[in-house]
Amino acid sequence: MPKIFRKLKLQELNRLSADEYKKADKIPVIAVLENIRSLHNIGSVFRSADAFRLSEIWLCGFSACPPHREINKTALGAQENVDWRYFKSARDVIDYALKNNISLIAIEQCDNSISPELFEPKEEKHIALIFGNEVEGVSEELISASEVVIEIPQSGSKHSLNISVCAGILFWEMFNSYKHRISE
Repeated sequence: MPKIFRKLKLQELNRLSADEYKKADKIPVIAVLENIRSLHNIGSVFRSADAFRLSEIWLCGFSACPPHREINKTALGAQENVDWRYFKSARDVIDYALKNNISLIAIEQCDNSISPELFEPKEEKHIALIFGNEVEGVSEELISASEVVIEIPQSGSKHSLNISVCAGILFWEMFNSYKHRISE
């Protein structure tokens, strides 16, 4: 006999309210969006960051910041929950990370990059996952400042994934690495 599934109603999902989310434990992971041109990508990253309880988002360069109607379309309110800050340049991101003992981790296709499942975060440090421009990728300046470069293995005919897809994959990996640190 086949299993019978019932789709849960919204009130059955036991989601946190905006106030509860703000007070909830977060994983020590920051998403850095460097020169992201698509406002839909930015909004999608906010939504995924909310889903996996990232500490915050850093918007850098010409990446747009909330409040913005086009970001709101895909963020669906997550832009109000997830803490974020803006940095004018990659150098500003590097300086802030160094000053605050935050490990920079580029998400890029590079020599000596590692697959996400091989990354072992250091428990005592926050990490900042850097996602670059949709065409140019992560800047050389941020790659050079990174402790590790992570590359999502691919075997199709295309050589890249959309930034929001990459972010979702990596946020899930990081959530699994750190979920023991947050209370449900």
